[in-house]
Amino acid sequence: MITLSLAEIAHIVGGQPHDIPDPAVRVTGPVVMDSRQAVPGALFTAFDGERVDGHDYAKRAVDSGAAAVLCTRPVGVPAIVVDDVTAALGALARHVVARLGTTVVALTGSAGKTSTKDLIAQLLARKGPTVYPEGNLNNEIGLPLTALRADESTEHLVLEMGARYIGDIRYLTGLVPPKVGLVLNVGTAHIGEFGGREAIAEAKGEIVEALPPAAEGGTAVLNADDPLVHAMASRTRARVVTFGEAASAGVRAENVRLTRQGQPSFTLHTPTGCGDVTMRLYGEHHVSNALAAAAVAHELGMSADEIALGLSQAGTLSRWRMEVTERPDGVTIVNDAYNANPESMRAALRALAAMGQDVQARGGRTWAVLGLMAELGDEAFAEHDAVGRLAVRLNVSKLVAVGGREASWLRLGAYNEGSWGEESVHVSDAQAAVDLLRSELRPGDAVLVKASRSVGLERVAQALLENAAPTDGQGAGR
Repeated sequence: MITLSLAEIAHIVGGQPHDIPDPAVRVTGPVVMDSRQAVPGALFTAFDGERVDGHDYAKRAVDSGAAAVLCTRPVGVPAIVVDDVTAALGALARHVVARLGTTVVALTGSAGKTSTKDLIAQLLARKGPTVYPEGNLNNEIGLPLTALRADESTEHLVLEMGARYIGDIRYLTGLVPPKVGLVLNVGTAHIGEFGGREAIAEAKGEIVEALPPAAEGGTAVLNADDPLVHAMASRTRARVVTFGEAASAGVRAENVRLTRQGQPSFTLHTPTGCGDVTMRLYGEHHVSNALAAAAVAHELGMSADEIALGLSQAGTLSRWRMEVTERPDGVTIVNDAYNANPESMRAALRALAAMGQDVQARGGRTWAVLGLMAELGDEAFAEHDAVGRLAVRLNVSKLVAVGGREASWLRLGAYNEGSWGEESVHVSDAQAAVDLLRSELRPGDAVLVKASRSVGLERVAQALLENAAPTDGQGAGR
């Protein structure tokens, strides 16, 4: 972040200095919430969480060099005491970004946010210094922490915005107002909280409502293939740019196909030119993500050739999202275990199926190790049942449903679609899945691992991978 004195920070956040010998001491390092990340000049934010109270780690952070602590009570070391650390962090981010004047790009959507964020970051980094979230920092704490990593050299600040309730994105855009706002899609993620896709669309559209008018450079980037997203054009004063496979889209893909390994290839069309793209990522769903990133990059001055090259060279920046690793024995592990909703689960299964041609040519089988998709409310049974059925329709060789009730619904859907005998199985937990796979996998097999974050299925992928290294292009930047 830009250099600020402790006195300036206290004024910005409305806090009271405590145990600060010299208010002129300046914060020159990052703003962190993990004391292990504290370095000389940092500002440590102490949150009182459900399991850990950050105030207990204040001294450790200062001993590691932090200039002070942002907290809600005195902690015996230099501190700025506020009523609400989250609100104070947001106020600090708002002040810093306003002073910098960097171009802020914000994106939201029910699926694909993190993958698209990673693509946008890699494209814009070709133009100049770009700050983006490392991981899934898309809420009222993670977003300002990301924004505060920007400094005077930052040309682009890319922010991912998540929402569980109507008003969440309105709050986030109030912290760091975007100039470019992107909406990827409206699906069923968190439908249990929202109550329906129309309510989800209402929440996601808050991002385009926050944009400045077209005359001031505001740009809304909308998915022409999603009717609920396309309709958001009426909710913004910004200039509207569309992307998709529809012929009407301003940035679109033609001749979409997959390589034998399941990597998308297409011709990119923009208002100023075309370019050929063959991605290093896996799955046709990345075409839409790539088009969204291309539309943003084009609006910020990149040519079609530059964008096509950037998309073709882009890798995965965030862990556990379609990480493809081949073990020395020829077994391929696809670790997509960071999170799951019906849309991303279907996309991952289709990516596995697309890889199936190459897998079968090597004499292998495709395995889908799947678990709970959380926060689906009354739609939970139908959505899990549908995913189980889809696995069968896509000719996935083996389905391993991991967990309790929802996993049994996955298995039931597969069974009712015709997956009998040993083609699908229900196991109790991650360790049971690991034991089964270790005994059954053979060279040439490919294994997809995916569930909501709470299930922790990354343990399955990690146990199967041991010391194997990611295939070329995957895990870049981690």
